[in-house]
Amino acid sequence: MDIDILFRIAAIGILVTVISQILTRAGREDMAMLATLSGLVVVLVMVVNMISDLLNSIRTMFSL
Repeated sequence: MDIDILFRIAAIGILVTVISQILTRAGREDMAMLATLSGLVVVLVMVVNMISDLLNSIRTMFSL
């Protein structure tokens, strides 16, 4: 596992937090929620791709 992935996830988390706080203080709670959900979806897609790569490696290793 590359450390680069962890830094990307952390950067997305920090960016989403800042955007959410700015939108919440501006009175746009609905947009803040959408920003948070979109950040979550981006991170989940990254994790699903990593799991897919892991399963492909396992399949190749055991010749399934």
